[in-house]
Amino acid sequence: MPALQAHVLDVLEDSGARYVRFAWLDLGSCLRYKIFSVKHFKKILASARGGYAMTEAGLQAVFLSFAPGSSMIDEFVHRPDLSTLRLLPHADGDAIVLGDWLKQVDNGSGEIELQDAELCPRSHLRRVVESAKKAAGVDFLIGVETEFFLLKSTSPVEAANTHSYCCASATASGTIVARALREITNAMSDAGIEVEMLHSEGAPGQYEISTAPLPPMEAADALVYTREIIQDVASKHGLKATFAPRVFDDSLASGSHTHVSLKSDQPTPTASVEGAPGMTELEASWLQSLLTHLPAIIPFTMPTPASFDRMVDNLATGGTYAAWGKNNRMCPVRLCGTARDWNFEVKSVDGLSNPHLAFAAIIAAGMIGVKEGAKLEMKNCRDSPAELTEEQRVALGITTRLPLTLEESWERLKADKALVNELGEYFVERYLAVNKMWASLMTAPTPEETRRLYIENY
Repeated sequence: MPALQAHVLDVLEDSGARYVRFAWLDLGSCLRYKIFSVKHFKKILASARGGYAMTEAGLQAVFLSFAPGSSMIDEFVHRPDLSTLRLLPHADGDAIVLGDWLKQVDNGSGEIELQDAELCPRSHLRRVVESAKKAAGVDFLIGVETEFFLLKSTSPVEAANTHSYCCASATASGTIVARALREITNAMSDAGIEVEMLHSEGAPGQYEISTAPLPPMEAADALVYTREIIQDVASKHGLKATFAPRVFDDSLASGSHTHVSLKSDQPTPTASVEGAPGMTELEASWLQSLLTHLPAIIPFTMPTPASFDRMVDNLATGGTYAAWGKNNRMCPVRLCGTARDWNFEVKSVDGLSNPHLAFAAIIAAGMIGVKEGAKLEMKNCRDSPAELTEEQRVALGITTRLPLTLEESWERLKADKALVNELGEYFVERYLAVNKMWASLMTAPTPEETRRLYIENY
């Protein structure tokens, strides 16, 4: 028996856990799981396949509908990645684990081999990360600011409390909200997720939890667990937690700001970048390419029509122009940190994105330029791009506006052949099929009912 498997079995035995939530996040960003008894989970681990079978269409579902072109005939095997198993003391001691989707392939000798499925989000991210390492020796770290709303009611939509940014009353001791937040952060720590900071945001019932940077796969897995813990614990306390991008028209929206840093094990000279002393040529090349391909990754990072209710100019959500600026929250990419310790905050990401796919798209977009030796042509923007004249933007190299609708983002993705090649043509085709169906099913007769759909489901 492999050492990791033996360790996991010991953990389950010692903890007294009775059930394991075998989870996956599908292409429509719905967290799903099958709950197995620990006894049966052990049988799955001991089986020849080491996982259970499910229809290929399962990754391409939105509610009870399946994307056109998905197959109900072929099956994938869902095999647990035991390194992701975590205990959930807040949930009656259950455990949770993520896994990889594998396709069953006849090797020509009548035997079935298991290979990574093209549609598996975790395998997809793993491939992009490995490609970056192979091409340029690049390693990434990703940290996330998770914003969310706590509501006491969804019909009508009513915040759990009213406060302003970082207001002490937002976490007043003894309140239901304070108890829920304390249990959320404790549960995250119990799950091995390092919580760096919690604070109230500016909208009623809105909060943010920042987590420590991790390698991309671990960061994506941790974000899946972070969202699940937030919603699970909130429900325990009679509250609804939602990652819907916008809950109230007259207040702030929620995002999932993604901080990316990169280093190489290969020598990389320092670039000469105004406002960013010590930035390496690797970082500069990656930044330029990220901005070049930013319009095309929007379907992965802002995957719903509701996402565009948040992305507006002059509201510190990043705005609608492909630009970067040192400590500039009006740009979709904000340069953070200090000399020789920079990170890039990608603000065009929200809580409806699938973390594995969003991170894969962000990394791949930048790596195109690294592989091509792209030079940083865009200058440090010290203003809101939307407030500049066209001539001023051009002088800074700001020549591209981001998609203003989800439909436009689909076209920008399909037109970006370099990115499609990096992500895989078949994968992009199937993802867009799911994304289009998701958008149509999340449309109600009125804007208020549509927003409530997002609030109640995400």
